Amino acid sequence: MADRLTIACIGLGGMLNHLLTKFTTSPEVDVVALCDVDENQILATQKRFEEALSGARTYRDYRALFDKEKALDGVVVATPDHWHTILCKAAFEAGLHVYCEKPLTNSIAEARELRELSKRANVVTQTGNNGSAADNFRRAYELVDAGLFGQISEVHAWHPKHGWPCGIDRPAGADPTPKGLDWDSWLGPAPARPYKAEIYHPFNWRGWYDFGSGSLGDFCCHMFNLPLRALKLGYPTRIEASGADMGKESFPSSCTVKLHFPARPGMAPVTIFFYAGQDTPPAHVAEGVVDPDDNSREHGCVMVGEKGSLSIGLWNEDGNMKMRGEKAYRSINEHEEALPVGISLPRVKSQVREWIDACKGGPKAWSPFELGGHLTEIGLAGVLALRLGGDIDWDGEAMKAPGHPEADALIRPSRRDEQHP
Repeated sequence: MADRLTIACIGLGGMLNHLLTKFTTSPEVDVVALCDVDENQILATQKRFEEALSGARTYRDYRALFDKEKALDGVVVATPDHWHTILCKAAFEAGLHVYCEKPLTNSIAEARELRELSKRANVVTQTGNNGSAADNFRRAYELVDAGLFGQISEVHAWHPKHGWPCGIDRPAGADPTPKGLDWDSWLGPAPARPYKAEIYHPFNWRGWYDFGSGSLGDFCCHMFNLPLRALKLGYPTRIEASGADMGKESFPSSCTVKLHFPARPGMAPVTIFFYAGQDTPPAHVAEGVVDPDDNSREHGCVMVGEKGSLSIGLWNEDGNMKMRGEKAYRSINEHEEALPVGISLPRVKSQVREWIDACKGGPKAWSPFELGGHLTEIGLAGVLALRLGGDIDWDGEAMKAPGHPEADALIRPSRRDEQHP
């Protein structure tokens, strides 16, 4: 096992700065390079981590970073989603380990591509759905896998409307590009458009399909994580979508998406319900999970089984349960029905720590691109139905929506030259 891990960080927004609090405090990690097309984000990151990053070299072009930094072990990618595929492929070609923020991509075909490439790349990959490392997530998996809740047939996940643009098309006109921002490079492989202040960069890009995939794309790698693993889900075969302001360039202002998964050997069919904006789950599902007097609890994820229900939260960290006939949720670590179920999964300090250890020769990371790509494909299939404006059948293996030839351009969107800086 190597003594130290030398890494570069690409995309210095809020998520990367959050991750840097962990990387820069690890005595086994050297952050030697920073890269962003916005000089302002580089400067802000350097100021925040002044001492820890005092020796880190800076780049505006990822190609220069890969060309000059020959002693790297890995890279951390936290750019807007439309850049993930290009950067992860460049890392694979350089033989570098990759930690990439979720969702893995903002297109279905690219998620499949990175899944397949990662199997042959002979490097460690980790998707940034941090709840995978939470003790409560792993305990919840053990309980579901043990059959404590019986057959689980429904999963309900919900989130209020986000602050980024929703249910609108791009505004007309252009604003002056801020000094230090290379706007054309920020767009990269996405279709060209004028810069508009406070509309895309640095945070609001998530609401726009050219760069992100809205609330469903943002949270799919969290909220589908436990169901996919514990219920051994493949692909949904039918997706029902409804909402307000669908068919725009941005995610709907409100929506309900139902993803129907077929039965698996010994396991019942499952429907995952996703609600955003003003759309909310039935009262009996949210009861005991949402506190009407606490806005921070206006979100959740509940798995409904024949013997009981499990509330794991959108980030897979809550961990509460109630058995059939009980009125109140209690901790999965204290409920008497859960205590006899043995521990079968390792516990780790964090998603970042797990990736560091795997890069140094330790156990395999638990959220590799094979898993993260699958989660992303499922979430983006739901986004596809929203973009098409209604219900679709879905052939996940073939990445096709039968009867909707217009879907192909959304599944495999055209990109500008992949070498675009």
